[in-house]
Amino acid sequence: MISALDSSVILDLLMGDPRFGPASTIVVRRASAEGRLIVCSAVWAEVSAAYDDPRRAATALDRMEVELVPDDREVAAMAGKGWRAYRRAGGTRRRVLTDFLIGAHAGVMADRLVTRDRGFYRSHFTGLTILRP
Repeated sequence: MISALDSSVILDLLMGDPRFGPASTIVVRRASAEGRLIVCSAVWAEVSAAYDDPRRAATALDRMEVELVPDDREVAAMAGKGWRAYRRAGGTRRRVLTDFLIGAHAGVMADRLVTRDRGFYRSHFTGLTILRP
């Protein structure tokens, strides 16, 4: 089982979020026990932004045994198509293309997405299995 992780869940763990950290820890441990943990470059970048030194973020992700799996053309095309449909339907810039890249990456490269943002991903990636803390 391959689980793609959203940055919110990773940051819950790494930053010790008192509200979401405990539940996120449980679900990430479960996902890890069931197989591989992966992220796309957008998630890696969001996690890196939380640190003054990006090497610290890389070390933290390595300790979690999170693997960076690069996007490919299929991921990029799916994200672009989803973003275009969203904007044409009147979607605001509250959602950014990064959210679509994360969902598309999980849809192509993983069996499920671990995220707290279930509503967005269920709406825009209907075939994607969501594991929520």
